[in-house]
Amino acid sequence: MKISLEHLPESKQRNVARIVEAIHEEFEDALKEAKSENRRRGRILKIILFGSYARGTWVDEPHTMKGYRSDFDVLVIVNESRFAGFEYWDRATDRLNRDPSIGAPVGLIVHSGREVNNALRNAQYFFTDIRKEGILLYEMDDRELAEPGILTPAQAYSVAKENYDQRSLAAHNRLELSRYAISKGMTNEAAFELHQSVEQVYSTFLLVLTNYSPPSHNLKFLRMLSEDRDRRLIEAWPREQQRFNAWFNVLNEAYVKARYSRHYEISEEAMTWLMDRTQTLHDLVKAVCEAHLALLGQTAAEAQRTA
Repeated sequence: MKISLEHLPESKQRNVARIVEAIHEEFEDALKEAKSENRRRGRILKIILFGSYARGTWVDEPHTMKGYRSDFDVLVIVNESRFAGFEYWDRATDRLNRDPSIGAPVGLIVHSGREVNNALRNAQYFFTDIRKEGILLYEMDDRELAEPGILTPAQAYSVAKENYDQRSLAAHNRLELSRYAISKGMTNEAAFELHQSVEQVYSTFLLVLTNYSPPSHNLKFLRMLSEDRDRRLIEAWPREQQRFNAWFNVLNEAYVKARYSRHYEISEEAMTWLMDRTQTLHDLVKAVCEAHLALLGQTAAEAQRTA
């Protein structure tokens, strides 16, 4: 795995160093607060930069591309899956995305070494790409990650098609439920269902293209991962006006607050805009996924003919 950050400007290298420092500090603090000795035995085995900053294709021009700015994508590998839990990484995630010295959003994925190696052996392209393109920022365990498995063209098509059929239907149904709820004046319920629709459509996209979607309800995080994979999806969420960003944030909060908080509010204007942009997102994901599936299907058919 690569180890050099020389392709990044010095300012970006400092940003990355700050990310690594914050990850270690917050994880150590979380371990100290654990109530049992067993829950203090967590270790960070590797920290890997992946995505656009690892590839050298990042965008840092918030005044262009509808206000788009690339995030820093980071995979943290820990020694046991229990140390990948929310309670260990919630504050780290919050700190990384509030620290002005980092200068860009941070998408943090945490898995155990066993989970990552199993994903590689099962040919999950998301992790295969990280193994190929990622940059090692920290390493306690110098063992190499597992060799990636390989799907036959027919298997690749079958897995992607099954994910598309299942998840895209769920995303569509959630959008319809949101429309029904808003028509009945159930604004909070509509916001929750709309959140679920966006979550499902991003999961659809990631599963079809990478055979992996993180177990997250954070729409910002899912959006960052998806847009890094295909920047055509940026069109769904304009960022040039502050109110657009604020409305997206309100939708992101709906997973919890629309159900449980007495103080959650979302305006009719915001809901109208969010529903319109969600439909645009659905249309974009459908076009990208169906084109990808067509290519996989063609490759599978050609492989069968030449077998």
